[in-house]
Amino acid sequence: MYSGMLIVLLPLALGYCIPCRSQSLVHFINVAVERMVYLILFLMGISLAFVDNLSTHLGTIFILCGVFLACITLCNLAGLWLLDLRRGRLSGERGVPVISKWALLLDSAKLCLVILAGLGAGQFLDPEWFQVDTLSEWALMLLLLLIGVQLRNSGMKLRQILLNRWGLAIALTVMVSSWVGGLLGAWLMNMPLTQGLAFASGNGWYSLSGILIGDKLGPVMGSAAFLNDLARELIAIMIIPALMRRHPSCAIGYGGATSMDFTLPVLQRSGGVAIVPVAIVSGFVLSLAGPVLMLGFLSFTSG
Repeated sequence: MYSGMLIVLLPLALGYCIPCRSQSLVHFINVAVERMVYLILFLMGISLAFVDNLSTHLGTIFILCGVFLACITLCNLAGLWLLDLRRGRLSGERGVPVISKWALLLDSAKLCLVILAGLGAGQFLDPEWFQVDTLSEWALMLLLLLIGVQLRNSGMKLRQILLNRWGLAIALTVMVSSWVGGLLGAWLMNMPLTQGLAFASGNGWYSLSGILIGDKLGPVMGSAAFLNDLARELIAIMIIPALMRRHPSCAIGYGGATSMDFTLPVLQRSGGVAIVPVAIVSGFVLSLAGPVLMLGFLSFTSG
């Protein structure tokens, strides 16, 4: 279950060990990171096209997904907004031009279009021979290796990456506010509170939450949990560029566990290299806590 964390952290650590003194090479790496954002999102769209078993009980699934997504989103953004009140805006990186609001929104639209393009391409591919999960995994590892090189050459110390109080504060805020949203969603849907808490503990890790909750509560709840966390990731991709400067905690935290993998390149692209350690810490803590919390709450439900 935790092998995915090693896949994320190992290339990042290896990249951090690589010094790069050539400015032209640094520029090449920066461009490569930007281009790989689109590649990973395209592969993500293809993986969406390969999802099956979602045609049954669609009404119940979408209602559950919609209610919990709305409750958790409102609670997450409210908690993270309060955290941002204490920190203030994110200062721009030196040498990085200020991007207008409309340009950021256009950037979000481009990212979504890439996902839709992947979704369309996936309709013509056979999941038996097109191993999208393997390709995505290798692409992600290469991207994280390059981001590690960026970190090494940004002047940040290893201590700043491993011990980041802001990242821990974001993770704790997301965790607690998600529970509040889960309790509210369970109350609205007349469900056991422990099921709502388990539903809210996926933190965007849709592959894991769908499997764990589906195994304990059935395919309808599992599909709803999958869609809820998947929609969270997609919403995060759309809102990160627009929120990063004024509300950086909201931008980093809303993606939940995905801030250390799939939304990490979008965060890095919108907030700069300095934002990466914060996102890594936040995503790592939420990834570590997610399966433990889900299984704990589900054990009370089944017991």
